[in-house]
Amino acid sequence: MTAGRELHLPDLAIEGFRGIDELAIPRLGRVNLITGPNAVGKTTVLDAVRIYASRSDDRVLSDLLTVREELSAGTDEEGVPWREPDWSALFHGRQISAGTPITVRSGGDQLIVQEHYANREEASHISQLYFEFGVSDHIRVLTVTFRGQQWTLPCLIEPDVDFAGRRDWRRRRRFGSDDSLPSKLTCESLGPGALTNTQLARFWDEVALTDHEDRATRALSLVLGDTVDRVTMVGDNGPNRRGGGRRVVVKLRGFRGRVPLKSLGDGALRMFGVALALSNSRNGLLLVDEAENGIHHSVQPDYWHMVFRTAFENNVQVLATTHSWDCVTGFAKAAAANEDVEGVLVRLDKVGESIQVVHYPEEEVRVAAEQGIEVR
Repeated sequence: MTAGRELHLPDLAIEGFRGIDELAIPRLGRVNLITGPNAVGKTTVLDAVRIYASRSDDRVLSDLLTVREELSAGTDEEGVPWREPDWSALFHGRQISAGTPITVRSGGDQLIVQEHYANREEASHISQLYFEFGVSDHIRVLTVTFRGQQWTLPCLIEPDVDFAGRRDWRRRRRFGSDDSLPSKLTCESLGPGALTNTQLARFWDEVALTDHEDRATRALSLVLGDTVDRVTMVGDNGPNRRGGGRRVVVKLRGFRGRVPLKSLGDGALRMFGVALALSNSRNGLLLVDEAENGIHHSVQPDYWHMVFRTAFENNVQVLATTHSWDCVTGFAKAAAANEDVEGVLVRLDKVGESIQVVHYPEEEVRVAAEQGIEVR
């Protein structure tokens, strides 16, 4: 158990978000693995956590929609085509209405994103702050409520405002300074795909020449064995860069020259990326979608042991998803070997239009792994 350090998410409840009408996970630990069949909502849970951690930052909302190409399109007054995020896609049933907000709750706090019709005074205030022209007396906006504060997002859902006005709205950010809003949680998110060089460079810059750099190198050795000598980044991101900008290279013992990390396989890249992300998530959250990707089944226990130990040492709470039995068994073995770090396994099942949550405490996780009980 992780005594002495409170978790950011001791539990989790989600309502009205994407395909989730209502879902509640009664207890979370330091390291959490969410399993279940495809399309049951595992990734949606991680997306909800991203929104909660960012306090519903509009850039996070926009990113979630843009990645899935959930965009609205049209043409401006001059016939020039435009696209912007389709905010309705975030809401259950793809419908924005005052009666169906997005709610994410944990530990007694709740974050609510909902439609709001600005009254005449509010509309006038918004117009003065964000537009060079007047808007209608009653416009539709999205508001966020958290810890007794409410603010308006630059996510205009009023159809009568042209694209130039919408673009200007987003450019000006929220009204009310960011300093007045609740602080955000550190939260890094890894998708199922390979990390880009840009992501790796950002992570590396935060750990270079520290003990965290050494940990990432040791994590890489879990895949490549004792052949790893040193790891570094080369190249630059300047305007005249050659060779594709910065990239990770590895010095292998007994081999002259530097080897690009990406040439050493998906497993090496994934292991190194997760280790760097754990270091960059200190005192915050790390979300890993399809955690098994690139990691061979024989390495899963060592992989999860690294995650458990680093999460504990860096005070990171991890939420990951999988549909791999090898990943579950590796997780279970690591949980058994790290009794001071609480690991929680959660299974999601679709029952009609609802999602059923099955919570497996640590002891049940170990028994399931030992006896081969199917929990995927």
